[in-house]
Amino acid sequence: MESTGTNTDLDLVTVPARQGLEAVDIIRRAASQAGGVGPVLHDGSGDTLGFLVPPGTADAWDLPGSACTQTDGRGMRFGDAVSPTAGATGWLLPPDAVGPVTDPEVLRAALGEAARLIEAADNCR
Repeated sequence: MESTGTNTDLDLVTVPARQGLEAVDIIRRAASQAGGVGPVLHDGSGDTLGFLVPPGTADAWDLPGSACTQTDGRGMRFGDAVSPTAGATGWLLPPDAVGPVTDPEVLRAALGEAARLIEAADNCR
């Protein structure tokens, strides 16, 4: 997929924070994966993380335990690195510190691996 640069018509994959943090670590460790991790949002309560992905991802996203929505640029301001306007949401990984967006296939694989790791850890208790 092509780079979106400062395009604000991106999609947002939202996942539980624990799974999302694991996925960020997985993608970062796998440096050979194309593009790495892009900008990541967190909500103020710490319950969820949101990964910015290329526009059109929401059309085919079907990973259980996650949601993918079209942002249509709502609240996204990349030029000044200001947090989005939605409530107490802020950047975990701001756009100016990482690649343009996260590749959806890389994210899908990382979220699957993260879910398996979390399940294994929870079963060891």
